[in-house]
Amino acid sequence: MSFALMDALQERIDALDAQGLRRRRRTAETPCAPHTIVDGQRVLSFNSNDYLGLAADPRIAAALQEGVRLYGTGSGASHLVSGHSKAHEELEERLADFLAPHLVQAKALYLSTGYMANLAVLTALAAATPGEAEIFSDALNHASIIDGTRLARAQVTVYAHNDVMALEQALAASAAKNKIVVTDSVFSMDGDIAPLPQILALCEQHGAWLVVDDAHGFGVLGEHGRGALEHFQLKSPQLVYMGTLGKAAGVSGAFVAAHATVIDWLVQRARPYIYTTAAAPALAHALLTSVALIASREGQQRRAQLELLQHQLSAMPLRAGWKHLASATPIQPLVIGSNAEVLAAAQALLDQGLWVSAIRAPTVPAGTARLRITLSVSHTHEDVGRLLDALHILAKES
Repeated sequence: MSFALMDALQERIDALDAQGLRRRRRTAETPCAPHTIVDGQRVLSFNSNDYLGLAADPRIAAALQEGVRLYGTGSGASHLVSGHSKAHEELEERLADFLAPHLVQAKALYLSTGYMANLAVLTALAAATPGEAEIFSDALNHASIIDGTRLARAQVTVYAHNDVMALEQALAASAAKNKIVVTDSVFSMDGDIAPLPQILALCEQHGAWLVVDDAHGFGVLGEHGRGALEHFQLKSPQLVYMGTLGKAAGVSGAFVAAHATVIDWLVQRARPYIYTTAAAPALAHALLTSVALIASREGQQRRAQLELLQHQLSAMPLRAGWKHLASATPIQPLVIGSNAEVLAAAQALLDQGLWVSAIRAPTVPAGTARLRITLSVSHTHEDVGRLLDALHILAKES
């Protein structure tokens, strides 16, 4: 028996297959770590965003267990009903204190995911001046930012990637009462860093907010791991900072840190925060240990080791048509070109026990399919050497 709408879905899936664009999941059977078992195969993974190697740290696991003993397994309600626990409050205070050197009257808000955090910030800031807001968004911003701009019911201007001059012209031409500039700090598929000092200077000149999505910078950039703000030594009351806690911090969730007035407004109007059950308090309790490790001397040593691994990988072999995108972050993309070629390269690596994701459109522009190689401090120099050897073999093949 045929159902026309179901058939239409299957046709679209088949079309994705034919274009090499169908997404498939693999199942990890062990904790997040470079050496893992995926779909029954032992592999060396260069896939995760566990940059500081904290996702399986026993001290954080012990803190999570302690959090369960203290608070149970769930919050039971949204933050504004009864789900806001002491653990949530302590984490927000810790994050605000941690980022205080870069934010005026810093306050923080903990949310369940980075996606929700970006939706919350953009929709709430635009709602402060209904019909009078304009959002200026980098062309390569993350999907969560793009969706946030769509939901904000504001005029949206997309400027060319990291093009400060184009942004300046757009801001100067805007008559909007409420200007909101939003950008990733570290771009997740290219690994490059936004020119935040120049962008912030423009925002201060034009009276605009600067929303920074530092999902891939928090914990990694800066001497103490305070991310892109510390990396560039920025401070302004116009900064609205989003950091995720499931990447370098090794647990789950995200936060927004900004001037106290901004955070108070988010509590009043940010629908993704107001209308969702609060994350388990035990997660917030575990994150107290994560943030302490990020800020510690040990955190500094981990970041230094990560830089050594990045330098080692800079010797990545190339062949005609390949391009290693310059990156000073643990994200080290190798652009291959077509979908078929990148899928073949990923499979060839997997055949050698190396798991590297093949990234294709629409995540990246068509024709720039790539291997997204990500490093963790849990990798050894021998691990990176093994990947380089395998890439040398691939580069020599016709």
